[in-house]
Amino acid sequence: MELRTAALLYVPLCALAGALIGWIGSNAVNGTTAFSIAVAAAFAINWMMFIPSYIYQTERYFDLTGSITFLTATWASLIMAGNFGEPRAMLLALMVSIWALRLGSFLFTRVMREGHDGRFKTILPEPRVLLMTWTLQALWVTINASAAIAVFSAETQLPLEVWAIVGGVMWVTGFAIEVVSDSQKTRFREDPQNRNRFITTGLWAWSRHPNYFGEILLWAGVALVAVPVLSGWQHLFLGAPLFTLYLMTKVSGVEMLERRADERWGNDPNYQDYKAATPSLLLRPPRSRQDHTGATAS
Repeated sequence: MELRTAALLYVPLCALAGALIGWIGSNAVNGTTAFSIAVAAAFAINWMMFIPSYIYQTERYFDLTGSITFLTATWASLIMAGNFGEPRAMLLALMVSIWALRLGSFLFTRVMREGHDGRFKTILPEPRVLLMTWTLQALWVTINASAAIAVFSAETQLPLEVWAIVGGVMWVTGFAIEVVSDSQKTRFREDPQNRNRFITTGLWAWSRHPNYFGEILLWAGVALVAVPVLSGWQHLFLGAPLFTLYLMTKVSGVEMLERRADERWGNDPNYQDYKAATPSLLLRPPRSRQDHTGATAS
């Protein structure tokens, strides 16, 4: 099915999925629900931003809007439900907020510096595909943050215990991996000697996409911290990291970047060796690789 045609199906399906998640996670707050309001806000923000994005043919605010959506859903549900100050809710709010602020500012700075995001080259001219992309971001926020929002809007809060400790350690580890790998690649790209070369050092010697591994790990940590407060169908929200894994490997992350890398360096023996010896996502100690040029890209 052509992507422009498929977009007509995906947009309402994403909206329907968001409504279903909002219904599952709802807790009453003055006749309405903090959870469903957070979900509605996520879709409203991204649909509103689609309009200037298409009119001005720009993607520069896409990732920044994603972070703003996370922050809005987090603090709106937390405050509306009256759970501001509750230890578990505050811990999760800080985990989501720190990640969103760091990643949003990093991606926004990068796209402003580079002037464009290569993912959007064929998306921007097609309004239906662009709307689908903004809608997918709203659904991504909704699913990714669903376990945390369930805690923010829960009527019953529980004290912190082992779930919070294990989840917190996972979050810190994942966050550190994401930050370090992003920093390493940024420094690599800033070196003029590395122009048109691929990074194979640091965490990038352990994985071809360590930043994505870190993000998946930290969201798994968020889900674990939320476990004791979830009830009934809300336990489905524990599968959110799997959705992140799918998005990052099959939609907008690994698969797309691997395809572009193959087009650029597919005939380079060093790249072929790096790809064969280095896991796509999981971190693994680097294996020795044959150097066909006498100097490994670093």
